[in-house]
Amino acid sequence: MITKVYIAHCEQDELLAQELVRALWAVELESFSALYRKARILSLGDRIRFGIRQSDCFIPILTQEGMRSPEVNQEIGLAVGADQLVIPLIEAGVELPVLIHHLQPIVFSPEAYEDALGKLIQNLRQLTRLDWLKIKCPYCGEELTQYISPEEEVERALLAGTHLVTRCSYCQRNIQLDPRTFRPVL
Repeated sequence: MITKVYIAHCEQDELLAQELVRALWAVELESFSALYRKARILSLGDRIRFGIRQSDCFIPILTQEGMRSPEVNQEIGLAVGADQLVIPLIEAGVELPVLIHHLQPIVFSPEAYEDALGKLIQNLRQLTRLDWLKIKCPYCGEELTQYISPEEEVERALLAGTHLVTRCSYCQRNIQLDPRTFRPVL
């Protein structure tokens, strides 16, 4: 069962990593990255080793900058050596590193990154049980938890180009959700 995900990325891709963190948070998956400013008492190397060992899945974000990053490539090597499940998110036009070139990546363009996140969540749903969805109401700011929409409902919304709809249990207003990332849409 996948409950924790390690995200490898370079400093220039911090915004992409944060979007991924929000998408994983929405489906109740914990995420970790050595670049986060947590546990400063530990060295960067210790944070990387700890994070990869404690995670159930490893997701490298590979852009042109990320591919040139020695740290990202070392994290990939450590994850492969630890026999982690690796699901690469790769920018169009970038080639996978040699250690993971045999994998099927999720390709993204910067303009359609949310589509890639939707594919990632869809794949994670097929690999593990995702039951709960966390939503922060855009109207009242309260955080609510509910059952995640069935995959068939998500597929219908994606095909129709519509949003998923739920209701805030606090302010009772309807909330439209992006079916790819489950993020509220205003």
